[in-house]
Amino acid sequence: MTLATLLVFSLVALVAIATPGPTVLLALTNGARYGVRRALPGMLGAVTSDFVLVGAVALGLGALLAASEFWFSVVKWLGAAYLAWLGWRLLRSHGGLDVASAGGEPGAGGAAATPRSIFLRSFLVAVTNPKGYLFCSALLPQFINANAPHWPQYAAIAVVFASLDAVVMLAYALVGARAIRLLHRRAVRWLDRCCGGALLALAASLALYRRSAG
Repeated sequence: MTLATLLVFSLVALVAIATPGPTVLLALTNGARYGVRRALPGMLGAVTSDFVLVGAVALGLGALLAASEFWFSVVKWLGAAYLAWLGWRLLRSHGGLDVASAGGEPGAGGAAATPRSIFLRSFLVAVTNPKGYLFCSALLPQFINANAPHWPQYAAIAVVFASLDAVVMLAYALVGARAIRLLHRRAVRWLDRCCGGALLALAASLALYRRSAG
């Protein structure tokens, strides 16, 4: 894999990562509800999922999902159900952040969220989305030199992909944390509801997704 190939991949990956999706919405809401520092475990969850995703594609899991209706459906419905659950929780939120607290630290509603739960939320959203496996299965082999060892190339792609994801997640978390300083509690509640509605819409689109569409 040449440097030029890696740069082209970086551009394609950046566009894909920055496009609003479930993990981006979670980074935005985590930044708004908990502040950037406490949103870091969620970013780590998204980054960890990137290594799992690339590793799974290298092992052929993406090809398995493309070929097996059963396993594709299992992953799809798990992902859709989890997204719907997260979206429903946000819709029922009463504005978990105490916007009067200094530095964007969580108030009573945000105190229950542990670093582990924030990490798992982002991680599970990413690894239960079959679209990611199918997309990467179609994309990544195009940047792999068939005449060179594959694993070092997949490792390089994973590092680049995870690094770009970390930067994008941090940017969205900063936007959320910055916006929250300018909003009052009622607006925070509506931010939660908008993101919850978006997650429910993504859950519905995932439930309706078919392999032939990929």
